[in-house]
Amino acid sequence: MAYDTIKRVIDIIGGIILSIIFFPVCMCTAIAIKLNSQGPIFADTPQRVGKNGKLFKLYKFRSMIMNAHKMLRKDPKMARLYQQYRLNSYKLMYDPRVTSVGHIIRKHSIDEIPQLLNVLKGDMSLVGPRPYYQDELKEQQKKYPHTKKLVKVVLSAKPGVTGFWQVSGRSEVNFDKRIQMDADYVTKRSLLFDILILLKSPWAMISGKGAV
Repeated sequence: MAYDTIKRVIDIIGGIILSIIFFPVCMCTAIAIKLNSQGPIFADTPQRVGKNGKLFKLYKFRSMIMNAHKMLRKDPKMARLYQQYRLNSYKLMYDPRVTSVGHIIRKHSIDEIPQLLNVLKGDMSLVGPRPYYQDELKEQQKKYPHTKKLVKVVLSAKPGVTGFWQVSGRSEVNFDKRIQMDADYVTKRSLLFDILILLKSPWAMISGKGAV
Protein backbone atom coordinates (compact mmCIF):
# COMPACT_ATOMS: atom_id res chain seq x y z
CA MET A 1 0.00 0.00 0.00
CA ALA A 2 1.46 3.32 -1.13
CA TYR A 3 0.26 5.15 1.98
CA ASP A 4 2.07 2.75 4.34
CA THR A 5 5.31 2.90 2.32
CA ILE A 6 5.34 6.70 2.10
CA LYS A 7 4.41 7.02 5.76
CA ARG A 8 7.28 4.76 6.79
CA VAL A 9 9.73 6.88 4.79
CA ILE A 10 8.35 10.02 6.45
CA ASP A 11 8.64 8.34 9.86
CA ILE A 12 12.31 7.49 9.33
CA ILE A 13 13.31 10.88 7.90
CA GLY A 14 11.15 12.80 10.37
CA GLY A 15 12.34 10.67 13.30
CA ILE A 16 15.99 11.37 12.50
CA ILE A 17 15.45 15.11 12.00
CA LEU A 18 13.36 15.50 15.17
CA SER A 19 15.87 13.45 17.19
CA ILE A 20 18.61 15.89 16.16
CA ILE A 21 16.45 18.95 16.87
CA PHE A 22 15.35 17.70 20.30
CA PHE A 23 18.76 16.32 21.35
CA PRO A 24 19.65 19.38 23.52
CA VAL A 25 16.20 19.23 25.17
CA CYS A 26 16.68 15.52 25.87
CA MET A 27 20.09 16.10 27.45
CA CYS A 28 18.77 18.86 29.72
CA THR A 29 15.75 16.73 30.65
CA ALA A 30 17.91 13.73 31.51
CA ILE A 31 20.11 15.85 33.78
CA ALA A 32 17.07 17.43 35.46
CA ILE A 33 15.52 14.00 36.14
CA LYS A 34 18.71 12.67 37.73
CA LEU A 35 19.12 15.76 39.91
CA ASN A 36 15.47 15.82 40.95
CA SER A 37 14.88 12.25 42.08
CA GLN A 38 16.39 8.80 42.45
CA GLY A 39 15.92 6.34 39.65
CA PRO A 40 16.59 5.78 35.95
CA ILE A 41 16.10 8.39 33.23
CA PHE A 42 13.54 6.31 31.38
CA ALA A 43 10.22 5.20 32.87
CA ASP A 44 9.99 1.57 33.90
CA THR A 45 6.46 0.80 32.73
CA PRO A 46 4.77 -2.31 31.31
CA GLN A 47 4.74 -2.97 27.59
CA ARG A 48 2.19 -1.23 25.39
CA VAL A 49 -0.13 -2.78 22.81
CA GLY A 50 0.99 -2.09 19.25
CA LYS A 51 -0.26 -2.95 15.78
CA ASN A 52 -2.22 -6.23 15.63
CA GLY A 53 -1.90 -6.56 19.40
CA LYS A 54 1.89 -6.95 19.39
CA LEU A 55 3.45 -5.81 22.67
CA PHE A 56 6.44 -3.47 22.67
CA LYS A 57 8.60 -1.47 25.06
CA LEU A 58 7.73 2.22 24.86
CA TYR A 59 10.54 4.67 25.63
CA LYS A 60 9.54 7.57 27.83
CA PHE A 61 11.34 9.93 30.20
CA ARG A 62 10.57 9.10 33.82
CA SER A 63 8.20 11.69 35.27
CA MET A 64 7.29 9.78 38.43
CA ILE A 65 8.98 8.24 41.45
CA MET A 66 10.53 4.77 41.05
CA ASN A 67 8.14 1.79 40.71
CA ALA A 68 5.21 4.18 40.34
CA HIS A 69 3.22 1.90 38.05
CA LYS A 70 3.49 -1.14 40.34
CA MET A 71 2.97 0.99 43.45
CA LEU A 72 -0.39 2.31 42.25
CA ARG A 73 -1.66 -1.21 41.58
CA LYS A 74 -0.15 -3.10 44.54
CA ASP A 75 0.26 -0.66 47.47
CA PRO A 76 -2.81 -0.86 49.80
CA LYS A 77 -2.29 2.83 50.66
CA MET A 78 -3.04 3.71 47.05
CA ALA A 79 -6.11 1.49 46.65
CA ARG A 80 -8.51 4.44 46.64
CA LEU A 81 -6.31 6.35 44.19
CA TYR A 82 -6.18 3.30 41.90
CA GLN A 83 -9.97 3.08 41.88
CA GLN A 84 -10.15 6.75 40.94
CA TYR A 85 -7.55 6.11 38.23
CA ARG A 86 -9.63 3.31 36.71
CA LEU A 87 -12.89 5.24 36.94
CA ASN A 88 -11.30 8.28 35.29
CA SER A 89 -10.26 6.42 32.11
CA TYR A 90 -6.77 5.65 33.46
CA LYS A 91 -5.89 9.27 34.13
CA LEU A 92 -5.39 11.24 37.36
CA MET A 93 -5.69 15.02 37.47
CA TYR A 94 -3.62 15.13 40.67
CA ASP A 95 -1.12 12.29 40.93
CA PRO A 96 1.13 12.23 44.03
CA ARG A 97 3.61 9.95 42.24
CA VAL A 98 4.64 12.67 39.78
CA THR A 99 7.92 14.46 40.60
CA SER A 100 8.39 18.23 40.38
CA VAL A 101 10.37 17.89 37.15
CA GLY A 102 7.79 15.35 36.00
CA HIS A 103 4.99 17.92 36.20
CA ILE A 104 6.85 20.17 33.77
CA ILE A 105 7.86 17.56 31.22
CA ARG A 106 4.40 15.94 31.25
CA LYS A 107 2.62 19.27 30.78
CA HIS A 108 4.62 19.98 27.63
CA SER A 109 4.90 16.34 26.44
CA ILE A 110 8.69 16.39 26.75
CA ASP A 111 8.48 12.95 28.39
CA GLU A 112 7.17 11.58 25.07
CA ILE A 113 10.22 12.61 22.98
CA PRO A 114 12.11 9.30 23.48
CA GLN A 115 9.30 7.61 21.54
CA LEU A 116 11.16 8.79 18.44
CA LEU A 117 13.34 5.73 19.12
CA ASN A 118 10.21 3.58 18.81
CA VAL A 119 9.42 5.29 15.52
CA LEU A 120 12.86 4.54 14.11
CA LYS A 121 12.58 0.91 15.32
CA GLY A 122 9.22 0.57 13.55
CA ASP A 123 7.08 -0.06 16.64
CA MET A 124 5.36 3.31 16.28
CA SER A 125 4.65 6.04 13.75
CA LEU A 126 4.92 9.80 14.16
CA VAL A 127 1.12 9.96 13.86
CA GLY A 128 -1.28 7.28 15.01
CA PRO A 129 -3.60 6.08 17.80
CA ARG A 130 -2.53 6.25 21.43
CA PRO A 131 -0.33 3.33 22.61
CA TYR A 132 -2.49 1.73 25.30
CA TYR A 133 -1.61 -0.52 28.25
CA GLN A 134 -2.97 -4.08 28.15
CA ASP A 135 -4.88 -3.74 31.41
CA GLU A 136 -6.24 -0.37 30.32
CA LEU A 137 -7.79 -1.82 27.16
CA LYS A 138 -9.19 -4.79 29.06
CA GLU A 139 -10.73 -2.79 31.91
CA GLN A 140 -12.04 0.07 29.79
CA GLN A 141 -13.77 -2.30 27.36
CA LYS A 142 -15.62 -3.75 30.36
CA LYS A 143 -16.66 -0.24 31.36
CA TYR A 144 -17.56 0.74 27.80
CA PRO A 145 -18.68 -2.53 26.05
CA HIS A 146 -19.58 -0.69 22.86
CA THR A 147 -15.90 0.14 22.28
CA LYS A 148 -14.81 -3.47 21.56
CA LYS A 149 -15.20 -3.10 17.78
CA LEU A 150 -13.46 0.28 17.90
CA VAL A 151 -10.47 -1.24 19.72
CA LYS A 152 -10.05 -3.79 16.90
CA VAL A 153 -9.98 -0.94 14.38
CA VAL A 154 -7.44 1.00 16.44
CA LEU A 155 -5.12 -2.01 16.80
CA SER A 156 -5.00 -2.44 13.02
CA ALA A 157 -2.62 0.56 12.85
CA LYS A 158 0.69 1.46 14.47
CA PRO A 159 0.34 3.69 17.54
CA GLY A 160 1.72 7.22 17.20
CA VAL A 161 3.83 9.69 19.13
CA THR A 162 1.06 12.19 18.41
CA GLY A 163 -2.45 11.70 17.13
CA PHE A 164 -5.94 13.03 16.59
CA TRP A 165 -7.01 12.89 20.25
CA GLN A 166 -3.72 14.35 21.48
CA VAL A 167 -4.32 17.56 19.51
CA SER A 168 -8.02 17.62 20.45
CA GLY A 169 -8.07 17.81 24.24
CA ARG A 170 -5.61 15.07 25.30
CA SER A 171 -6.33 13.90 28.86
CA GLU A 172 -9.58 15.83 29.02
CA VAL A 173 -11.09 13.19 26.70
CA ASN A 174 -12.51 10.03 28.34
CA PHE A 175 -11.70 6.53 27.03
CA ASP A 176 -14.90 5.97 25.03
CA LYS A 177 -14.50 9.27 23.17
CA ARG A 178 -10.73 8.80 22.86
CA ILE A 179 -11.02 5.32 21.34
CA GLN A 180 -13.71 6.64 18.98
CA MET A 181 -11.36 9.43 17.87
CA ASP A 182 -8.52 6.93 17.40
CA ALA A 183 -10.80 4.66 15.35
CA ASP A 184 -11.98 7.62 13.27
CA TYR A 185 -8.35 8.48 12.56
CA VAL A 186 -7.54 4.91 11.43
CA THR A 187 -10.62 4.87 9.18
CA LYS A 188 -9.95 8.27 7.62
CA ARG A 189 -6.13 8.29 7.72
CA SER A 190 -4.29 9.86 4.83
CA LEU A 191 -1.04 11.74 4.32
CA LEU A 192 -2.93 15.06 4.40
CA PHE A 193 -4.66 14.12 7.68
CA ASP A 194 -1.28 13.12 9.16
CA ILE A 195 0.29 16.41 8.09
CA LEU A 196 -2.56 18.42 9.65
CA ILE A 197 -2.10 16.55 12.96
CA LEU A 198 1.66 17.11 12.87
CA LEU A 199 1.11 20.83 12.27
CA LYS A 200 -1.21 21.04 15.29
CA SER A 201 1.10 19.04 17.57
CA PRO A 202 3.66 21.79 18.42
CA TRP A 203 0.90 24.02 19.85
CA ALA A 204 -0.54 21.15 21.90
CA MET A 205 2.97 20.52 23.21
CA ILE A 206 3.73 24.18 24.01
CA SER A 207 0.34 25.07 25.49
CA GLY A 208 0.07 21.89 27.59
CA LYS A 209 -3.72 21.98 27.18
CA GLY A 210 -5.37 18.94 28.68
CA ALA A 211 -2.16 17.42 29.97
CA VAL A 212 -1.87 15.76 33.40
